[in-house]
Amino acid sequence: MLTLSRAEARRFLANYHFTPTDVPGVFDRLGTVQYDPLNPVGRNPDLVLQARVPGYQVDDWQKTAYTDRVVYDSWDKMACLVPVGDWPMRAMIRSMHRPYHDREILKTRVGIAEAILAAIDRQGPLSSLEFEKELRTSIPGQDKWGGATHVSRALRAMWVCGMLVTHHRQGGRHYYDRPERVIPAHYYSVPAPDEESYYRWILARRYQATGLLRPSAEAAIWSACGKSEQRRRALAQLVEAGELLQVQVHAGGKPQLYHMPANLLPLLDNPASEPRMLFLGPLDSLLWDRRGVIQLFDFEYIWEVYKPEPQRRWGYYVLPVFYGDRFVARLDGRLERGSWTITRWWWEPDVTPTADLLEALHVAAENFAHYLRANSVRVEEGVAPSVRQAMTIE
Repeated sequence: MLTLSRAEARRFLANYHFTPTDVPGVFDRLGTVQYDPLNPVGRNPDLVLQARVPGYQVDDWQKTAYTDRVVYDSWDKMACLVPVGDWPMRAMIRSMHRPYHDREILKTRVGIAEAILAAIDRQGPLSSLEFEKELRTSIPGQDKWGGATHVSRALRAMWVCGMLVTHHRQGGRHYYDRPERVIPAHYYSVPAPDEESYYRWILARRYQATGLLRPSAEAAIWSACGKSEQRRRALAQLVEAGELLQVQVHAGGKPQLYHMPANLLPLLDNPASEPRMLFLGPLDSLLWDRRGVIQLFDFEYIWEVYKPEPQRRWGYYVLPVFYGDRFVARLDGRLERGSWTITRWWWEPDVTPTADLLEALHVAAENFAHYLRANSVRVEEGVAPSVRQAMTIE
């Protein structure tokens, strides 16, 4: 049992997550990056990567995925990008841990899967748009495959069960192909693991993605990790094997139990990195365990994108702002027609915007504008003058 102070835990997490690397290095480190299609300032994978990869720009990850085939699109915690070598280990996700709403479509629409595969074999990778066009040009009034909605659902069902994979994307839209034409043969032909090995592996992946995680973290984190009994058994086996370490974190009040990957132990001795200001994505794996973030960082973050506007405290797509080893602010903004507009900015209550902090903000704003490929930056009048001045890019 290791014992860490909150300051030590925060320094460890800052070093683990934000030591600069390249795009493949992020996937080597985290093992999974959550995908979300919303795109006000880049999609979530872009936001995750720009916080860790110097000089990164929107959609740079697509070369790593669709040209170099280092990673591929998969169902994991939710839709994610994962290393292509994971293909055999994820066989149980494809067969068992699938989204509940897509389990029946292939049974109820007999022949739809075969027809989709035949079309892809004839024409190459296709998106739902091509199938929808075929529906629109079919005999008027004919219910071919049940309509465009059913085709989209069938494509998604075939994707999560591994009958199709993403060959590439255009504007965020999947173009599907057979997995044997996308997944390298030396991964595609590997046998699936047994059930216990899978649960140990996927549980270890969650700790790899976060770096430090409570066993009682919120349920969404454990998607595809089995039932509570299976998770408890896998966790005990990982601890017994020395792959995970028990960590007691003193974060005020009663010490809290966490676990961390044993191979990260040397990071605990690393000094704090030179502080940089970073804008984080709402689904960054550092933020997955919201209650853990409160315990370690005194930072409460709720993604309000699906809340009705009158119920939002902060805004539609608010980005947490990280500096050194703590969260210092929140930012709301959007990219429209090449212009990055910052609509609101909130410092955390105990943060004083010193000259050093404002200089770090200026550098972060320059980096983020480069990441967005923005041709201009606009800060609205409601933002504090010191922040407006720091974020002004000449």
